[in-house]
Amino acid sequence: MRPRIAVGSPFQLLLLAASFALAGYAGVRLLDDDWFGVALWFVGAALLHDLVLLPLYAALDRALLRGLGTRRERAGYVRVPAALSALLLLVWFPLISGMVESRYRSATGLPGDVFLARWLLITAVLFGGSALLLVLRLLRPRVRRAAKQRPPAVH
Repeated sequence: MRPRIAVGSPFQLLLLAASFALAGYAGVRLLDDDWFGVALWFVGAALLHDLVLLPLYAALDRALLRGLGTRRERAGYVRVPAALSALLLLVWFPLISGMVESRYRSATGLPGDVFLARWLLITAVLFGGSALLLVLRLLRPRVRRAAKQRPPAVH
């Protein structure tokens, strides 16, 4: 009997090894100039998130759930689009706020004043889609109950 590898297929192992090699290459290139500064920034960001931000938004989420009196499974319809919108804001904040608009325009030749409107539009679509999913989920049991109550059609 041939022993099986618990990780997966040889293709998956090859992809995993390639991703580790690429990450190692990027790490060597990144740490080439200022390895101490990069390491300090990385540790500082992890500590800031784990010790300050995570307890802060967990407490805010808990307070919001208690204040609204909503059930946990329905709270996800607000949490997910809010988290995605906040992530987009965090990543693109310099462009959304317009702080680097002139630098962006000179580097790319593209207008830099469209990012706020696009972020607001993406946020509206996320919350609208989430609201639509919630409405469909709330209506589904009613449709099933109504179908069960109807008498069968006589042919």
